[in-house]
Amino acid sequence: MNRLPIIIDTDPGQDDAVALLLAAASPELELLGVTTVAGNVPLALTTLNARKVLELAGRTDVPVCAGADRPLDVPLVTAEHVHGDTGLNGVDLPEPVLPVDARHAVDFIVQTLREREAGTVTLCPLGPLTNIALALRQAPDIATRIRRIVLMGGGFFEGGNVTPAAEFNIYVDPQAAHEVFTSGVPITMAPLDVTHEVLTAANRIDAIRALPNRVGAVVAAWMEFFERYDEEKYGQDGGPLHDPCVIAWLLKPDLFTGRNCNVRIETQSELTRGMTVIDWWAVTGLPANAQVLRHADADGFFALLTQRLARLG
Repeated sequence: MNRLPIIIDTDPGQDDAVALLLAAASPELELLGVTTVAGNVPLALTTLNARKVLELAGRTDVPVCAGADRPLDVPLVTAEHVHGDTGLNGVDLPEPVLPVDARHAVDFIVQTLREREAGTVTLCPLGPLTNIALALRQAPDIATRIRRIVLMGGGFFEGGNVTPAAEFNIYVDPQAAHEVFTSGVPITMAPLDVTHEVLTAANRIDAIRALPNRVGAVVAAWMEFFERYDEEKYGQDGGPLHDPCVIAWLLKPDLFTGRNCNVRIETQSELTRGMTVIDWWAVTGLPANAQVLRHADADGFFALLTQRLARLG
């Protein structure tokens, strides 16, 4: 099997944690490393959480490198009101033994892209895009070496989830997002429009809880904690499972539909800072710079997730 080499850049977060587990359980993917960024919670916690999740998955072979502790040019905004004070509220995992790699996340990304054959490594950012922008700033040559950036972020038809206009990951560091979307690297984005179609309904959580391993019970507990915020906000059964859409698209792209669009990032406006201005109807005449996912087969997504989580432990 030719495995797809990936680096996951993340700010765990329960949904980030589930994405990490999905990647760790999928033999099609070669998980080269996990880099962490400040986002859902501060950097010390996102780095701790990434180590805990990899240990839960039995993947202590994967290096964890800590990265940016703040956005490029705005104060850090975090989301403890969604994810809890640890970022992984819902279940207590043991303190990890897996050490933090001595390399900075940005150095790890640059080094790995230069060492690997050009056009083979996919970057999977699940949080603010600070580390990716810093890597492109530090080493512009890597832009042509990245196979693709597959990210969770943005929104169009669904609007925003942290302001009326902006999705959290893009809002936290809009300048970084602007630099990534203008880098020329091929991009696939999973915005709120698609993630809001994969909801953690009770029957889906029950199927995961019933798995004959520790992972099933942990993921079910995370989902039940994480979904309460969105259930109250949107008045629905279940919350959107955002970040695993990135990994699911890599594994089974036919679960998703979308189109190539021009996407620009608002960095200045007080009212719409962090908005992803997606030219869905091609009215600007500007060239497409991203594949924007729009719809998902939710049952197929959860079948894939449940089947893969069953492989762990």
